[in-house]
Amino acid sequence: MGSPEDQAYRLLKEHCNGFMVSQVLFSACELGVFDLLAEAPGPLASAEVAARLASSPRGTEQLLDACVSLKLLQVDVRRGKAVYGNTELASTYLARTGPRSQQNMLLYMARTTYTCWGHLAEAVREGRNQYLKAFGAPAEQLFTAIYRSEAEQLLFMRGLQEVWSVCGGSVLAAFDLSPFPLICDLGGCSGALAKECVALYPACRVTVFDIPEVVQMAEKHFSFAGEERISFREGDFFTDPLPHADLYILARVLHDWSDEKCSQLLARIHHACKAGGGVLVIESLLDADGRGPLTTQLYSLNMLVQTEGRERTAAQYRALLAPAGFPRVHCRRTGGTYDAVLARK
Repeated sequence: MGSPEDQAYRLLKEHCNGFMVSQVLFSACELGVFDLLAEAPGPLASAEVAARLASSPRGTEQLLDACVSLKLLQVDVRRGKAVYGNTELASTYLARTGPRSQQNMLLYMARTTYTCWGHLAEAVREGRNQYLKAFGAPAEQLFTAIYRSEAEQLLFMRGLQEVWSVCGGSVLAAFDLSPFPLICDLGGCSGALAKECVALYPACRVTVFDIPEVVQMAEKHFSFAGEERISFREGDFFTDPLPHADLYILARVLHDWSDEKCSQLLARIHHACKAGGGVLVIESLLDADGRGPLTTQLYSLNMLVQTEGRERTAAQYRALLAPAGFPRVHCRRTGGTYDAVLARK
């Protein structure tokens, strides 16, 4: 066993090299490694992978071997030659055809989130997002950078669809939402969470409310053929009239905004909400003391570099919801990435 100093140094090196691990994952996705291996009839040698991806033999072999060490790929030696294939993790989450693929979200993180995190020190120093330095986009226009081109907007929307394909069911099942027949998903993007909602609660109807460019993109690129329980409505939830509903869903919305903006939005929801209705907040909850879990702490720093907001504790959400007219607040941890807060009018 090594000395405590050795253990501490190893931990330091693991933390220091964390960005390299992320880039191995991002680069393999960007190059199409996992897609190629998913489509191949069997494992491939690195030279064949390099030829099909039009990448260098040397770099490809190094990348594949790093993916093996990260348990993203598996390697077998046949007749003295190494051949590579996807692990179950890669087949499920990293290949575009995977049943729970997260590829679009990973590519969004590689192109947008990773770039912003290069300015974390400035964000901490200044206390504001870094879109101006990262993309030349005004700091107060939160979605200008994310939607800086139609391709990047579509990437983000598909990424959120992937997130809810994995996490949506558990957060929507955290509370029984069947008493709410008419639901409005504010900032509902592509309608992915709405799809999960009508699958879980067949008697409900969901209106997805989002800004015009998002609604138009959703109707153009995402299929709702034959699904009459989901409809879209264009608008800005800070300024335009909100659809009347029994329940309003705010999924990954409040963490984008300051307490003041959150209070304004919740007051508007209270005004539009039917008697006996409520609001379902879906966010990653910090522990009561704010010092964990680590993933949520990192998400909160991400809100610093990319938005006006932060992740919050259950008590902090109660402090926002109760003054807005939602005094009955219940919080449920799902054991997954996102938790649920249901507040009744």
